[in-house]
Formats: sequence, C-alpha cells, structure tokens
Amino acid sequence: MNPSIWTAGVSVQLQVMRVAVLVCLMIAAMALAYGVASAPTRVANRLGLRGLKRQRVLAQNELWASIEPLVRWLGVRMSGILTDEQRAELDRQIGLAGDYMGLTADEYLALTVLSAVGGAVVGALGGYVLELGGIALVVGVMLGGAMPYMQISGVAQERLKNVGRGLPYVIDLMALSMGAGLDFPGAVRQVVEKSSNPDDPLVEEFTLILQTMNLGRTRKEALVEFARRAPVETVTEFVNSLVQAEERGNPVAEVLTIQATVSRTRRSVRAEEAAAKAGVQMVGPLMLVFFCIMGLLMGPALMNIMGGL
Repeated sequence: MNPSIWTAGVSVQLQVMRVAVLVCLMIAAMALAYGVASAPTRVANRLGLRGLKRQRVLAQNELWASIEPLVRWLGVRMSGILTDEQRAELDRQIGLAGDYMGLTADEYLALTVLSAVGGAVVGALGGYVLELGGIALVVGVMLGGAMPYMQISGVAQERLKNVGRGLPYVIDLMALSMGAGLDFPGAVRQVVEKSSNPDDPLVEEFTLILQTMNLGRTRKEALVEFARRAPVETVTEFVNSLVQAEERGNPVAEVLTIQATVSRTRRSVRAEEAAAKAGVQMVGPLMLVFFCIMGLLMGPALMNIMGGL
C-alpha cells in the first residue's frame, strides 16, 4: 500500500472521530439544556444559617459575588432535576463542609454544570493550541465537573479534622466554667466569647448550639444536630456522654472533666501511633536514598574496573 494513501486514510479517520466527538458533545449539551428548561422548579425556601454564611462570603469574595446570581438562577432552573434522596445527599456534603459558601443542593448542581462548561472551554482551547483534538475537551469537562466536589470534600475533611483536634480544649474550658458555677448555656457562651478566631468551625458549631437552645429547642436536640454536622469520633463521644448524663441525672461538670481527660489521652495515643507509622513509612525512602548514594559512589569505580578488564 502506498504510504501517502495510508496516511491520508488515517487523517480522514481522525477527522471523522473528532467530528463524532463534537457531535456527541453538542447532542449532550442540547439534551442538558432541554432538561433544564423543561424541568419543573421548586419553591424557594429560607436559607437560615446558610443565608448568613452566604452574606459573609459575598462580602469577602468578589469573584463569588460576581457569579452568585448566575449560580442562583441556574439552581432554580435545575431544581426539578434532583430527587429527594439526591438533594439530601448533596445537603449532607455541604453541611459537612460547614455550609460551604451558603450553597444549596440545587446551586451545588448548578455550580458543577458551570464548572464543567468552563472546563470544556479551557479543554477546547488547549486541544486547539496543542493539537489534541476532542480528547482535551473531554478531559476538561471531566475535570471541570469534578472540581466543586473535590473542593467541598477537601473543605469538609479539613473542617472535621479541626473540630476533632480542638474539641478537647473546648471541653476543658466548659468543665472549668461549669465548675465555677455556670450552667451549660453559660459554658457554651464562654467558649464562643473567649475564642480568638470567630471563623473556627468549633466556634461556629457552638454558636449554632447556643442559638438553637435560645430558640426553645432542648439541649439534646442541639447536641444531636452537632453530632450530625460533625460526625467524628470525638464529637460522637462528647454528645453521647452529655445526653446520657442528662437522661440519668449525672452532674454535667464531672462528665465533662472525665470526657476531657479521655480526649487528651486518646489524642496522645493517636500521636504516638502516627509517629510510629511515620518511622516505618520512612524506611522505604531512606533505603532508596541510600542505594542512590551508593550508586553514585560505586558507579565510577565499577566503570573503571570494567574498562580495565
């Protein structure tokens, strides 16, 4: 076969594949637009705590303030797509991230779609410049669509880690406050007022506990909500101990003192386990560095010996 004919055939096949990819993406975009336009919208509800978080973020982040109206409008248009189970799962992810930017589940979906569109534009430009064709476009859509999820998941993990680390100190402060004669709401108020960082996730959670009790809900309900929003082992034990103390009539100050001691002991044990694991994990890199150094030292000598032979 003539090489020029074979090359022309391969080029035609590549062109056909690119056109097919573009046509599929156009059909998918049209189907998405039709689904968004034809889906019934839900009645907007009050945001509550998320509304306060959104106002704070809008005042601090100019970029989010510029695109927030578009996200809110698209979220309303896409509100009929999600089922109740999907909406509950997205709400749970946003709640674990501390009501990230005051988003709702519908706006989370809208932000994902907008991010995928932005990734498609970047991928198309990159594919045109680097001559990668439709592959760069597909990769851009996938990465763009995954960015909101990765961002919210990362914020949630960091938030839960900070809550688990800071709770033993908060329990100590509450135990001292209740030992000095304050009641439980007064001890919680001390935690909120004495904090130097109002954006700390623990301060936000204890502020929410205090506001919940001020609205007339019971202490048990406020604590259970705290455990739901921060499902880490330290928080679960803290909530369970306080709920059991309330049900059995045990002194809350003594329970808090015991819980603080247990939390500090567990944190020390975890630190020792992490240090032990770090020592084991460092063996591999150290051995690799050792062999590299030995190779650099022994390599020239072996080369001279082989040359002499």
